Amino acid sequence: MASGGENIQVEVVYALPREQKLLRLEVPSGTTAYEAVKLSGIAGHFPGLDIEAADMGVFGKIIKPREYVMNAGERVEIYRPLKADPKDVRKQRAAQAKEKKA
Repeated sequence: MASGGENIQVEVVYALPREQKLLRLEVPSGTTAYEAVKLSGIAGHFPGLDIEAADMGVFGKIIKPREYVMNAGERVEIYRPLKADPKDVRKQRAAQAKEKKA
């Protein structure tokens, strides 16, 4: 963790279909997104959450959490793995629609 001498306010968020958690914390300037997630302790609220493997983003944009340095007021979002690839789902629906027409 880089030490910039000052602290900044950031948020860490994770959501399941029926439960979500948003944690606000103060971290040293120069903290990466991954470090902020670890410092937040959010993994302790969600058994099975693997912050080592999870994709993360800042305000909807995918980032490399170990490289991305947080800015004051930013929110790290921890993403759940997709159950199905949206492209595959669209292809399946298109194929089913084609079969119904035939």
